[in-house]
Amino acid sequence: MKRLHFLFFSAAALLLAACGSRNAASLDDFTAAVYAPSHASGFEIVGAEGQRSTILRVFDPWQGAERTETMLFIARDGERAPEGFEGQTVAAGARRIVCMSSTHVAMLDALGEADRVVGVSGRDYISNEYVSSHPDAVADIGFDGNIDYERLLAQRPDLVLLFGVNGASGMEPKLREMGIPFCYIGEYLEESPLGKAEWLVAVAEIAGIRERGEAVFAPIPDRYEALKKKVAAVGAEPKVMINAPYGDSWFMASTESYVARLIADAGGDYIYKTNTSNRSLPIDLEEAYVLASKADVWVNAGSFRTLAEFRSRLPKFAGVPCVRRGEVYNCDKRTNAAGGNDYWESGVVRPDVVLHDLIAVFHPEALDAADREMYYYRKLE
Repeated sequence: MKRLHFLFFSAAALLLAACGSRNAASLDDFTAAVYAPSHASGFEIVGAEGQRSTILRVFDPWQGAERTETMLFIARDGERAPEGFEGQTVAAGARRIVCMSSTHVAMLDALGEADRVVGVSGRDYISNEYVSSHPDAVADIGFDGNIDYERLLAQRPDLVLLFGVNGASGMEPKLREMGIPFCYIGEYLEESPLGKAEWLVAVAEIAGIRERGEAVFAPIPDRYEALKKKVAAVGAEPKVMINAPYGDSWFMASTESYVARLIADAGGDYIYKTNTSNRSLPIDLEEAYVLASKADVWVNAGSFRTLAEFRSRLPKFAGVPCVRRGEVYNCDKRTNAAGGNDYWESGVVRPDVVLHDLIAVFHPEALDAADREMYYYRKLE
């Protein structure tokens, strides 16, 4: 009898070892494209033959990163991360997620999963209805550099969604120490409006609902392209000035930037052609004045709430033609009491709505009269 027990447990051990070997596939085996983005350039989802687990690969996840890659192993059916894997690991279907950017909240909301958010950074500045109406369920864990890690740990997160600005997040070492998995979501680095929105598929994969994510994203490019066609045959493109001074400098976006692409797709002509880099660059007030004097319309006009405030605080610009005509617009129509602006939140996953607003500014004649109301933008009065 003892021999039979020994043989049974020996066989079971061999079977488990074989399964373990199969589960611990080599990292080199994860080459099968599970999801290859059509617009985003900063991520891909890969798998391996015989494995249900996937790896979310994130490329150059912060500004200035070159040939930097982070990986998240999304485990299914008890499968282990492959041999040689040095990234983070999380079980598929993460339910309790901390979002360090409001755009992460917007992505989960677009997927119908806002209730998975258990922590945010700066809750008062977030527009999302679920977050604002569930203060007991969604903790404000503070800002990068001043994080309340005890509160973060108390939320029992499955995963923290991070972003990097000019380098890796300062939260990394503490999260490693606490054993809390994390993943970089780099949509803010995408210059394509549709590329930014496509990151919701990456978040959907983490949440275990990639097919739903693909279904949510799929009609967005169609709607976006249909709107572009509405202005394709329209006549002259209005020259477009952007932004307002920040301190003594006026930052102007690159001609390849997200905002410049939206302007072009809406039938506008972005007035600043000099900056062809991959980031915004400062100009002085004199150069800004020359540009503004040639503009037909002004958008994203800083923090100004009224045209009178604009003229009062920027008296030098009060006489330029577009300001005299009142052709000044801001993307702050959906701003909460604390100053949180939904344009920078849900606008990321609704580029078609942002494009519609800009068409309503530049070419209202391209839209039906009943379809000219703006969602994020408003004219300064």
